[in-house]
This record gives sequence, C-alpha cells and structure tokens, in this order.
Amino acid sequence: MEDKALLGYYEAIEQASEDMLQAARDGDWDRVVKLEGACAVLISQLKHAAANRDLQPEEARRKTKIMQRILLNDAQIRNLAEPWLEDLDRLLAGSPKMVH
Repeated sequence: MEDKALLGYYEAIEQASEDMLQAARDGDWDRVVKLEGACAVLISQLKHAAANRDLQPEEARRKTKIMQRILLNDAQIRNLAEPWLEDLDRLLAGSPKMVH
C-alpha cells in the first residue's frame, strides 16, 4: 500500500468528522452517531493499512495537520453535545432543568 493511500484514510476520517460537526450543528444527533460508526470503520481500516508503514516527512506533516483539524472538529462537536447530554442526564434522573 502506498503512503498516499494511507493519507487517503486520514482525509476520509477528516471529512467524516466535518460531516459529524455539521450534523451536530444541525442538531441531527442520529446522523452524528451514524457518522461516528463510519469513522470507527475507517480508523480500523487505517490501523490495518498502516501496520509496519512509515510516512515520509512531508506526508507526516500533512497527517499532523489533518489530525489537528479532526481534533478541532471533535472539540466543537463535544461543545455542541454537552448541553444535550446534560439535558439527557436531567431527563433520565427526573430532575428539572435549573438556571443559575
């Protein structure tokens, strides 16, 4: 497998993370979960494809930039999800929403 193909996995994961972020912004949490599953499959495929393979320095830098964008998308998704998760916790606990 070529290193370029390895970067293709990272790019596909990045695109899925961007799609997840858009779905989260739209409040479409079912789609976020589906896309998260697709990311898990891509990550598994990447791990298999990357076994015993090293990227060239330029490709490693490109991978780092892709990973930084994925992490930024993930952080934004978590920020959007937190209020929803807090509401879910309150709903499951049966306690009313409190305003500070």
